[in-house]
Order: sequence, then C-alpha cells, then structure tokens
Amino acid sequence: MARLNIYNMSVSKVYPLYIEKVEKKGRTKAEVDEIILWLTGYSQKELEEELENHTDFETFFAKAPNMNPSRSLIKGVVCGVRVEEIEEPLMREIRYLDKLIDELAKGKKMDKILRKE
Repeated sequence: MARLNIYNMSVSKVYPLYIEKVEKKGRTKAEVDEIILWLTGYSQKELEEELENHTDFETFFAKAPNMNPSRSLIKGVVCGVRVEEIEEPLMREIRYLDKLIDELAKGKKMDKILRKE
C-alpha cells in the first residue's frame, strides 16, 4: 500500500478537519484562521485563495509571505514526535501548525498559542 504523502496533500483537504476539531471544543474557524495567518503571514484573502486553489502543503509553505520567526518557540509533542526535534523543514512547519491547532482545541488562550506571553 502506498504511503500517503502529506506534502502533496491539499491544505483545503485538511483545513475542514482543523475546524471540526476545534469547534468540538468550543473554538472557532476565525481562531484557526488567526493561527494560520500568524504562522505564515498570509492575509485572510490570500489564505482563502490558497484554499480555493487546493494548494498542497509544500507549495503553501513555500509561498508563505512571512513565516513567523516566533514559531521556533513552539515546543511539544505531535503524533508522538517532539516538533522541535523534527529535522526535515517542511514536516516541521506542518507539525508547528498541527501543534498550534492542538493547543487551540485544548483550550489554551490565544496569546499563549501565538507566543505573545
């Protein structure tokens, strides 16, 4: 069986899963968007265009206007792996996003998620 290549997966395929995950915990789509915009530097309009174009993760992160330098402060475990120890750059960016979505779903305050505190 072929292994799923997340790099070539469309962000728009995973995006609704992020929203579903956080809405189950009383959080919102707007908060998911805020996290993505903070991480990547996309504007809301640019994010919506990337989702409409079914941009894959590799292209999505490669085209990101301004990856937030504070993302290096993101620490912890996602899928059993410490994000700060992931050597492959694209996988690290994907896991940073996963970790931020996890923190949102777990009820963390937005200032902590966005590394403002």
